[in-house]
Parts: sequence; C-alpha cells; structure tokens
Amino acid sequence: MIPEWLEPVRSGAATITADQLSRYVPPAGSTPRQGAVLLLIGEGPDGPDLLLTERAHHMRSHPGQVSFPGGSIDPDDGGPVAAALREAQEETGLDPAGVEVFGELPQLWLPPSNFAVTTVLGWWREESPVSVVDTDEVASVLRVPIDQLLDPANRVTTVHPMGRFGPGFLLADDLLLWGFTAGIVSRLFDHVGWTRPWDADVQFEVPDWMIFGRNGDEAEFPELPAPNTSFQEYPDR
Repeated sequence: MIPEWLEPVRSGAATITADQLSRYVPPAGSTPRQGAVLLLIGEGPDGPDLLLTERAHHMRSHPGQVSFPGGSIDPDDGGPVAAALREAQEETGLDPAGVEVFGELPQLWLPPSNFAVTTVLGWWREESPVSVVDTDEVASVLRVPIDQLLDPANRVTTVHPMGRFGPGFLLADDLLLWGFTAGIVSRLFDHVGWTRPWDADVQFEVPDWMIFGRNGDEAEFPELPAPNTSFQEYPDR
C-alpha cells in the first residue's frame, strides 16, 4: 500500500496522456523496439526521493547522463514491469521484492533509437542497499530528494547544442538531469500539482561532451542499451 502523500502520483498516472508528456508517441502501424524504465519513489533520509543513475563518463553515447534505471524488454520479461525491475536490479542492486508497482505512464516513442518506452511507477516499500553494479555502464547511483527537484533554484531550461530547449534540474555534485527523464519528471510534477513556480528564462547549456561523447563525434545508439540512458529524447520547451 502506497503512502497517502503519493496518492496524487498514482491518480495522476491514471489520467495523464502521452501528449501531456511528450510530442512523440509510437506511430500507428509501427513496430518500435520495446523498452521500460523504473520511476522509483522512496522515503530517504531527506524525505521522498527518486532513484536515478548516472551513465559512465567513458561511454561513447551520452556519457554522464542522469536517468531512470531501465532498458530493453527481453522476451523472457513478459512485459515492462518485469523488465524495469530486472534492469534496476542489474544496474543498482535493487531488490525487486521491496518494490510495490502502482502504475505505468503512457508509452512514449524515442525517434533516434526507435524505442517505445513505458515508465513503470514504483513505491520503495522495503528499501535495499543500492550501488553501482557495473562501472562500465554506471558511474553512480543517486537518491535525489523530490524537494530538491521541486526547488525553483534548481530548475533550468536546458539548451541543446543544436538549439533545442527542454526542462532541466541542477543536482548535487554538478550533475544535470535533462532530456527524456527530465521531461517525464517535469511534466508529471506539473500534472499532479507539485511544481513550484520557477523561472523558465534561466538557461543552462548542455555540454557537447554529454551528447557527442569525448571524441566529438555523435554516437550511434547501441542495439541493446544498458542502462536506459540510451533512451534519448530531447523534449521541446
């Protein structure tokens, strides 16, 4: 059973539409690859928080990007819930037995990688230790307080080197939450009425290396992304 304060998210997930989250949905008649991510909410030492991962900095595609744990849905998974929990366990050591799944967001489409991604919502009912499992994929595992994400001082409009705009969140240790994950967080918070007024005119330029890699060449998306930071969308403002 989820706590009462989380009820707005549960009810909001049941009413939000794909168009309210993104302008990209799987095209009719298409057969995109299937993926799932876990939006896990816990009760940390600093209050309610989200479990996020930071992509390894040496990765060729989108190094250092912060995102939900997740990845491709394997044939043995049986669906997005099992896939999201499995990927979170593989990336962070999370014990899936302690997670209470309470909803899913509408499936979104990521054109660059042709992934249709389902965001699975979970309540961290019984916490388990989490940490980096594979340093080749993940640089750090984060528990980010929701209050920190809602703080107007940490809200920015990110600017892609190609000129696109999107919501962003400044995190501790000079980390930046942007792109697909930031879009979901921002628009879900808007929908459930948690967002505090913030100045969208404050801009933050996304460093080139976080998009094109250290060698300066835009990377192709891997066939089997792990972790889910291969799921890329840059929502327009």
